[in-house]
Amino acid sequence: MAEAAALLLPGEAEALVQALRSGSLLNTGDHGWLRQHEAIEKLNMQAILSASASQEQLLIELLVNYAKIPTLIEELISVEIWKHKVFPVLCQLKDFKPKSTFPIYLVLHHEASIVNLLETMFFHKELQKQAEMMEFKISLRALSVLRFITDQVDSLPLSALTRMLNTHNVPCLLVELLEHCPWSRREAGKLKKFENGVWHVVPPEDHVRMTKLDGQVWIALYNLLLSPECQRKYNLDGFNKSQLLKLRAFLTDVLIDQLPNLVEMQRFLSHLVVTEPVPPKKDLILEQVPVIRDRIVRENSGKWQAIAKHQVKHMFSPSEDELKHLACRWARTYNLDVMEALVPEKPKCGLCGSEATKRCSRCQNEWYCKRECQVQHWQKHKKACNLMADALKKIKEDLKVQP
Repeated sequence: MAEAAALLLPGEAEALVQALRSGSLLNTGDHGWLRQHEAIEKLNMQAILSASASQEQLLIELLVNYAKIPTLIEELISVEIWKHKVFPVLCQLKDFKPKSTFPIYLVLHHEASIVNLLETMFFHKELQKQAEMMEFKISLRALSVLRFITDQVDSLPLSALTRMLNTHNVPCLLVELLEHCPWSRREAGKLKKFENGVWHVVPPEDHVRMTKLDGQVWIALYNLLLSPECQRKYNLDGFNKSQLLKLRAFLTDVLIDQLPNLVEMQRFLSHLVVTEPVPPKKDLILEQVPVIRDRIVRENSGKWQAIAKHQVKHMFSPSEDELKHLACRWARTYNLDVMEALVPEKPKCGLCGSEATKRCSRCQNEWYCKRECQVQHWQKHKKACNLMADALKKIKEDLKVQP
């Protein structure tokens, strides 16, 4: 892990951070956009490795000193708008017949990369199915980011706090999350919970154990409901009061043993039952509008189909030679040794999903538990294997000719 943590030298990280720029929605997926995506991926991987090794986070200082966090936020908003406005139109175009969907997957993945980079920083201080799963993971990461924001409620701008509490009613949204718990489900009589990016079967003795996601929700609720500033601003009307009192059913002794601070939450709710909350004081609030999002939507309004057609023609229909060139770049970005260091679990067989011990010798990317699985999977794996093998060969040739 110590070796993997040196993915980027300090000078390289600084150059990548300095080069971060905001781009237009029209250019999403082009060569300049891909270069920036690769830079964000490398920064993201380095941030995870540094945090895992408990090393000093140089990236935080660089992003703050060069004022690049607003750039990341704008990139995040831009790709979110692309996903909802352009992507559906693009998929319906008759001339959309790409030889590879990976370039589009990179755009969808871009949102997750930025969110993960921001989450790591805060922590330290078929396409449709892929899109749906990514949306789920992004939502859970957004929950983590929300919790870190609630840690700073005393220093948030007044308009931001008011939007959280009264415009969007985040406390009641968090109650809904606890009630419906999207990271927990039952299949074939077994309880499964989503942790560390995958679904796990929970043994009976751990059914009442609090997960990290449960903890994020409870901590966010604790911050929002027990902070004096929030109590002054939150409109505790009859509906909100009835919703919050649902929390009492979840506050068992077992839960409080795992998060002792919830004793104060229990007292707050017990007091709420017998009291009539005082209406919040209505101050004059000058609220900021979402400038970045409004600007991007305004600049591209009515152009979604034109943007989709332009991107199908120029970005998402690469030739065989372009795909090979892109594969070389992807192979450099997604360094196998680094990627394996980021994944705590052992590799799975590409065919049957069992724990794998053998890697494809040509592409060094796919894993199998036995040779029979590799033979059966070859027809499906062949095209990707050839692309990756050609890319690895090209990289080795490039390295040999370098002075």
